[in-house]
Amino acid sequence: MASGKTSKANRRNSRTSVVAQKSTPWGLIAGVLVVVLFAGAVFGYAVLRGNENSAAQELLAPYVPSDTNRDPSTQIPGVVTATYQAGQHVQPNQQVAYTHSPPYGGAHDGYWATCVGTVYPEPVRQENLVHSMEHGAVWIAYNPDQVSGAALDTLRAKVDGQPYTALSPYPGLDQPISLQSWGHQLKLSDANDPRVDQFITALRRNQYQYPEVGASCSEIGQGLFSAANPPPFAPTPPASAVNGTTVVDEQGGAGTTPATDEMPTSGQ
Repeated sequence: MASGKTSKANRRNSRTSVVAQKSTPWGLIAGVLVVVLFAGAVFGYAVLRGNENSAAQELLAPYVPSDTNRDPSTQIPGVVTATYQAGQHVQPNQQVAYTHSPPYGGAHDGYWATCVGTVYPEPVRQENLVHSMEHGAVWIAYNPDQVSGAALDTLRAKVDGQPYTALSPYPGLDQPISLQSWGHQLKLSDANDPRVDQFITALRRNQYQYPEVGASCSEIGQGLFSAANPPPFAPTPPASAVNGTTVVDEQGGAGTTPATDEMPTSGQ
């Protein structure tokens, strides 16, 4: 009799053990663990990126313009400067005999090149890009025979979608890369050179260094300048050139119509 009771008790204990084992939610536990680990990884990555961005901003802090530091580019080795009169316009069928290649100031087309983080795949007429710099833009030019692949991707990432910035190839450039803002230029050989970010920080929309503060960089449209179909690049002609095109000297010589911009100056 005792043996029978023992057998029943053992069966009950066995069923209880099986039920207890089946009720352990191992799948749920595993799922929660995966979620926790993923959330921790995301949070850790966010913290890491935040620290990297803070470090980058700290490194660039000396190049942020202010009332007491109106031209931070003077701290950047290799930057050259020149003084230009603003508002010297030429017609679309005129070329300017610039003294620098690429130019970084002087007479220019009456309509600016779109410079709202615009990446031009083909060379663009320099007279339009000089006007963009008059509006506070930084123009990055590169030699297409020397810059491609990862280096070009690096430059694109610094420009694409960034306000008052433009990137375009420049045939015959004597260095792989050249950065221009109004009255300033820096030529470099490496797209990863920290001076690229320093130059952009110091001079893009630096109100103390370009003539037309508040002027637009947006698409003009109406057939005047289209980023999708810009006027093509033409090499700088010598001042004495006679080729059917009126050549104007860099400071706005014969053939120019000095004037302030007639286009809207508001907006991006």
